[in-house]
Amino acid sequence: MQKITFQGALGAYSHIACQQLFPQSEYIASDTFEQAMELVDKGEADYAVIPVENSNAGRVSDVHFLLPQTDLTIIGEHFLRVEHQLLALPEAKLEEIEAAASHPQALAQCSEFLKKHQIKALSRIDTAKSCERIVEMQDKTRAAIASKLAAEIYGLKILASNIENDGNNTTRFLIMGKNKTMPENDGSKFVTSLVFKVKNIPAALYKALGGFATNGVNITKIESYVIGGNFISAQFYVEIEAHPESPAFKLAFEELKFYSDNIHFLGTYKAHPRRYL
Repeated sequence: MQKITFQGALGAYSHIACQQLFPQSEYIASDTFEQAMELVDKGEADYAVIPVENSNAGRVSDVHFLLPQTDLTIIGEHFLRVEHQLLALPEAKLEEIEAAASHPQALAQCSEFLKKHQIKALSRIDTAKSCERIVEMQDKTRAAIASKLAAEIYGLKILASNIENDGNNTTRFLIMGKNKTMPENDGSKFVTSLVFKVKNIPAALYKALGGFATNGVNITKIESYVIGGNFISAQFYVEIEAHPESPAFKLAFEELKFYSDNIHFLGTYKAHPRRYL
C-alpha cells in the first residue's frame, strides 16, 4: 500500500486532497511541510501532497521558501474545491459562538462570515488541529473552521456550511516524490517548475526571461527569494507552461542559462484541467 504524507492533522484539506489523488492509501499526517518532504526523501512515504496557493487567500508562503531547498521532484498538481464549515460541540448553537479557530488562510477565506456574526478569529497552525482543541476544551462558545471530513473524525456538529467568501474557493497542491524521470512529451499541456539565480549584472532578470517571451512560451508564476544573508543576490522560482523538450523551450532556455549562475529543475508535470477553467 502506498504511503502518502501531508502537513496537518487527519481531516485537514490536504488529507482530502490525498484521498482524491491516492484512494485506498495510507495517509501520514506530518507536523510541518518540511517534515512531510523529509519523509519522502528518507523513503518513509511515497509522495507528499503540499498546498502552494489559494484562489482567495494567495500563496502559502512557507512552502515557497522550502521548494528551492528540496531535492524532491514535482510530479503533478491538483486543484481542490475548498468548502469551509463552522464546527462546534454537538450541543452548541451558532448564536453562542464567540470565537473560531483555524489556519490563517482559512480565517482569511471566511472573513465575511466571521464579521457578519461578530465571531473573533483565532489563528492556529492547522484547520483540523483546531478541531482537536475544541474537543479538548469542551467550550460551547468556541468553534473551528474546517472540513466535513474533520467534523466526522472529531465528532463535531456543523453549525454553518460553506462559509467561505468565494463560492469558487480553490487550493492548488503539488505532488512531490523522488522519481526524477522526465515525462514523455506526448502533446499534452505541461508545466515546468524551476529555480534559478541570475548573474549580478544590469537587466539580468529581464534578459534571462526574455527568451521565453520571444519564443511564445508562457510563464505563469515567478517568485523571488533573497539568499546568502544579503539583499543583493536573489533566486527565482518560476512555472513555465511548456515541456523542456519542446523546441520553443529549448531556445528560451539558452537565454536563461546565459544570464543565470545556476538553474535547478524542480519538475515537469502535466497541467491539471482545472488550471484552464
